[in-house]
Amino acid sequence: MAFGDHEKDPGWQYLKQSREQMLADQSKPYDSKKNVWIPDAEDGYVAAEVTATKGDQVTLVSARGNEVTLKKELVQEMNPPKFEKTEDMSNLSFLNDASVLHNLRSRYAAMLIYTYSGLFCVVINPYKRLPIYTDSVARMFMGKRRTEMPPHLFAVSDQAYRNMLQDHENQSMLITGESGAGKTENTKKVIAYFAAVGASQQEAEGGPAAVDTGEKKVTLEDQIVQTNPVLEAFGNAKTVRNNNSSRFGKFIRIHFNKAGRVASCDIEHYLLEKSRVIRQAPGERCYHIFYQIYSDFKPQLKKDLQLDLPISEYWFVAQAELTIDGINDTEEFQLTDEAFTILKFSEEEKMDCYRLMSAMMHMGNMKFKQRPREEQAEPDGVDEAEKAAAMYGIAQEDFMKALTKPRVKVGTEWVSKGQNLEQVHWAVGAMAKGLYSRVFNWLVKKCNVTLDQKGYSRDYFIGVLDIAGFEIFDFNSFEQLWINFVNEKLQQFFNHHMFVLEQEEYAREGIQWTFIDFGLDLQACIELIEKPLGIISMLDEECIVPKATDLTLAQKLVEQHLGKHPNFEKPSRQRANRLRLTLPCATMPALSATTASTGSRRTRIPSTTPSSR
Repeated sequence: MAFGDHEKDPGWQYLKQSREQMLADQSKPYDSKKNVWIPDAEDGYVAAEVTATKGDQVTLVSARGNEVTLKKELVQEMNPPKFEKTEDMSNLSFLNDASVLHNLRSRYAAMLIYTYSGLFCVVINPYKRLPIYTDSVARMFMGKRRTEMPPHLFAVSDQAYRNMLQDHENQSMLITGESGAGKTENTKKVIAYFAAVGASQQEAEGGPAAVDTGEKKVTLEDQIVQTNPVLEAFGNAKTVRNNNSSRFGKFIRIHFNKAGRVASCDIEHYLLEKSRVIRQAPGERCYHIFYQIYSDFKPQLKKDLQLDLPISEYWFVAQAELTIDGINDTEEFQLTDEAFTILKFSEEEKMDCYRLMSAMMHMGNMKFKQRPREEQAEPDGVDEAEKAAAMYGIAQEDFMKALTKPRVKVGTEWVSKGQNLEQVHWAVGAMAKGLYSRVFNWLVKKCNVTLDQKGYSRDYFIGVLDIAGFEIFDFNSFEQLWINFVNEKLQQFFNHHMFVLEQEEYAREGIQWTFIDFGLDLQACIELIEKPLGIISMLDEECIVPKATDLTLAQKLVEQHLGKHPNFEKPSRQRANRLRLTLPCATMPALSATTASTGSRRTRIPSTTPSSR
């Protein structure tokens, strides 16, 4: 298909500038000695024109019209107009911060959200739907070299696919960025593209093979795409920064045979944010599935699940937001329920999932009271406990006994242990989190069984990694510490392989090169968290120490690290149960849905008691 045909597609205007626009951009006046970039508090950098130079001082007139005098080292070169809105920033004559940010900003202003940076693809979230992921656009990129087409996720995906077939090696794609940058959406588009490629291969071989789900025949490619609604319903939630934030990480392997036909798929998941099941911060929401089962898609469902109170009355899911602007829970539940069917979940298995969700909502409303003059809690009414037990399919008396007088093994005998009010509340929360985690594990395993198609050889795979994005809060949860830590580890891995090893290769080949440190400063912080006697090992140890508290953990960490490690310091306010880490900022220039940032990032670590783990 020629470019003239591509231009007729409604999505083309969001992929490539018109010739007229390019000519207008490239005809702007330019003087290499005068036109520069200078720092700006509001925009990062603004254009300026040099009027005089004296020693290391430069006098300029900025684009805002004001005259400023700066040190020469703060002034950055501006690229000639021929590089305006360039598709690959590695082509820039001056590859400085100002030029990179200007190129991304100007392309984004023209709604050109994809830009290459050498081997990588940088994506900026447009926060709206663009017609650039259609079947017609996907077919434009199939079998094309990267240089033949404008920057796009599909071009990177197609390159991975062709490299797999030509080099006979597995491929991986890393999608990284901060929370809300668009990683999950891009992951879905990658999966959809490989499904489309697999479908086109099947058509070339004589038509798609399909499996029978009882109602209609669906292909393996359909089933791969339909894992998204299920995993998003149970693994995504609204956060302050993102209405559909993945609260878990996943690595999806799509297996192909030697001919390039999709053979099967499997999913691994990591770091599910279990604490969200029982606690949400202001402006956030629990997992989507709880609000979906409360919608009206299945009018009889709420009655079957004994959900007879308004959703605002169920504490576990009603601590913050109940709805999301622009998202209809009824429609989303329909998509989830249909995806269950396509993935060959039986009606009973679907109902079991919904019953378990309902049981957790009832558990959040169970009430207990302390017996007078005793270290023992007891139920304060059993209405919600009866409903929860009915959903779990167990006897209410046994359920209450397990929470208020759990059996523990002492030596070779089992004895009942008394629980006070606080311990019972911890037990209820821990049970809800544990059960939710097990349901999620089961869902992923069930999806993998469905996607484990027989009959095709699995010669190679393309892996797509989508992990939860890093976030910066005043106080992070335990899970958020892990999410940020994993992001730092990935950043360090990337820096080492793409920059350090590359420079070592230069040295071996005798290329004249001044070594540049591209982020080895991350290592000190990583070691502080993971090394022996680091934060995690000390937390593990404290969890098995009798009568350990937040304060004892904080004291041990201060004794071990304060003054001995550059990334460890006490908080400015004297709150002994709060510690913080100084984390260098990670800005990985990979296949990324993120914007660049600089400086340092501070992550506060909340204390964690054994019971809250």
